[in-house]
Amino acid sequence: MPSDVVRVIYRKYDGSAHRDYPARRLAEDDLGVWLGVTEGTKSVYHGRPSVEQIPFVLLVPHHAWWTGMFNPPPRTSEVYCDIASPARWENDDTVHLIDLDLDVVRRRTTGLVELRDEDEFAEHRARFGYPDDVVTQAEAAARWLLDALGDGAEPFATSYRKWLALVV
Repeated sequence: MPSDVVRVIYRKYDGSAHRDYPARRLAEDDLGVWLGVTEGTKSVYHGRPSVEQIPFVLLVPHHAWWTGMFNPPPRTSEVYCDIASPARWENDDTVHLIDLDLDVVRRRTTGLVELRDEDEFAEHRARFGYPDDVVTQAEAAARWLLDALGDGAEPFATSYRKWLALVV
């Protein structure tokens, strides 16, 4: 039986710490594993202790090169997708991801979908030596997300709302 609490560990390609936090397993479906993070959750961000100020739901897809964070107001991003390596699960209680810098974000008030951190991706690609296949997968995931967040595709339209309601 899967654990109720999942440790989410994001690292950068060179292995350095990026994010680390506990989340509650909400469900698993054909889209992936839905995890909830409540306000006040203790976390680590860039190696420093932190506390989540706004709850969110994280979708960890089964085999995709991204994760999706779904946010309530007052966060300005309704959906924030990290381009990341496909999830590597350690048992049922820890998920490991490699953050590949690129982010695709949909703004709450305008619905604008934007690609962010292309400069960081280019810098880390050179510094860490991202293999060509990693670059190809990351760029393809970003292109797909730019379309999916803009055209009303699930899980970005409404399906996340039932999970977000459990953590706000």
